[in-house]
Amino acid sequence: MSHFVRWAGIGVCVAALAAWAVLWLDPDGLGRAFRSAGGIATQGSAPVGGPFSLVDQTGAPVTDATWRGRWMIVYFGYTTCPDVCPTELQTIAAALDALGRQAAQVVPIFITVDPGRDTPARLADYVKLFDDRLVGLTGTAQQIDTVARAYRVYYAKVTPKESTTYLMDHSSFMYLMGPDGTLRALFRPGTSAQELAGAIRSRLPPAS
Repeated sequence: MSHFVRWAGIGVCVAALAAWAVLWLDPDGLGRAFRSAGGIATQGSAPVGGPFSLVDQTGAPVTDATWRGRWMIVYFGYTTCPDVCPTELQTIAAALDALGRQAAQVVPIFITVDPGRDTPARLADYVKLFDDRLVGLTGTAQQIDTVARAYRVYYAKVTPKESTTYLMDHSSFMYLMGPDGTLRALFRPGTSAQELAGAIRSRLPPAS
């Protein structure tokens, strides 16, 4: 049994490394966009983003075109994430506060990678903990897989040893999408609210 557990663990690690290799070694992918400016990358030729169909925390259907004409700051995570998700969502909320009136031009979006547990009602309770402006999105497993692939998001279900529940291992970038739906900037995990607000502000027209 111990040999099985050991090899299963190795298999998980190999799968995770393979997923990251796709991101970092693909010359036209997310890795090049991220590396291009030390972790705060501007959009080049990287094909990141695209059409999606999901539902928001009220149960209303939405697509990528729902917010066309506005900027979007997009983050992927899940509601029972123990550490990085709350930290990054707090950063987004603080950055919006720092933007003042310009924040009205930006839609903050949280897309779950755990659709099996993250229902619209659960998302509604979760996103309001951070900011009333935050939009939570979920869908079927296939719909989440489609949008995650479009954004080059890695995610995988992981069950810790001797645990009765699972966690979601996932990449943790913030994506700034332009009014036309294209990637304009990519922010590494741990980006401060001040850095995020400054990078967004530099791309926005003055508030009217």
